[in-house]
Amino acid sequence: MKNIKLLVALFLVAFTASAQFTQKALPYAYNALEPFVDAQTMEIHYSKHHAAYVKNLNAALIGTADEKLSLNEIFDKVSKLPTVVRNNAGGHYNHELFWSVLTPEKSTKMSTELEKAINDTFGSLEKLKEKLNAAGASRFGSGWAWLIVTKDGKLGVSSTANQDNPLMDVADVKGTPIFGIDVWEHAYYLKYQNKRADYLAALWNVVNWTEVSNRYKAAL
Repeated sequence: MKNIKLLVALFLVAFTASAQFTQKALPYAYNALEPFVDAQTMEIHYSKHHAAYVKNLNAALIGTADEKLSLNEIFDKVSKLPTVVRNNAGGHYNHELFWSVLTPEKSTKMSTELEKAINDTFGSLEKLKEKLNAAGASRFGSGWAWLIVTKDGKLGVSSTANQDNPLMDVADVKGTPIFGIDVWEHAYYLKYQNKRADYLAALWNVVNWTEVSNRYKAAL
């Protein structure tokens, strides 16, 4: 029995070491975003849901011709790949972005370039919040609401189902995501129950505008 356990442990170590994709460390403690995102939700969301997407993506790709593809390369041809790859590649990318655009810090600042683009496109930050909240609230079932930079360098708001995102060749509205809101129930149900609108409103208190601004600059 000890030998079997040792072999299993060695296999898992080897598999993890050779895995194409890994989960970045969460950039803050599980309780850091309270009271807006509770610690239990954050821990389950990161250590169970996101971790499962990474594990399942690596398992689905290993030994295939697509094993060494980057996430962007996967998204470019995702319509031709198995559903398990589409779901888990999206789940991994979407959550890595999600963790990065949230922060407990109160001093993050939007760049003047992003502020101007938001005002020019939506009229004001409050109007953008209304548009994104509406996209998240109206998404039937599970999915995401996105702030994107389109191919022509304009800001836009879109929504995708499940773990799809605007980088995928299947997306109705394509662009580079610079901010995303997870509206799967596992992102909010322990604290907000069925009150998705309350969760959407609360999340704006912990937006990392420095990161969103950096993503905006990189997307142009």
